Amino acid sequence: MLLNKDSIPFGLLLGFLAPVFGLFGYYYWKFSLFSLNEFFQVLLMQKSLLSGIIAIALIANAIVFTVYINNQKDKTAKGVFIATCIYALISLGIKWFV
Repeated sequence: MLLNKDSIPFGLLLGFLAPVFGLFGYYYWKFSLFSLNEFFQVLLMQKSLLSGIIAIALIANAIVFTVYINNQKDKTAKGVFIATCIYALISLGIKWFV
């Protein structure tokens, strides 16, 4: 099965996709009164909100990472961790420099 694959590239893919699903989950949970377009416009105008939401979206990566660590898929978990670090650096960059 595809989700049982143990490789760093697969972990990177999961690590970059999971926060996107986390972002949309957060949108539907907290901002569903706004259109998706309005939601993204607010995020672009308020950079501090964007970095906070990125941090919340990374919770999805924590879940994926935990699942793969618990199933001894260390290479996949390593890929998820690398993607999480990249997202965290982007989030800090947005918060500090933009």
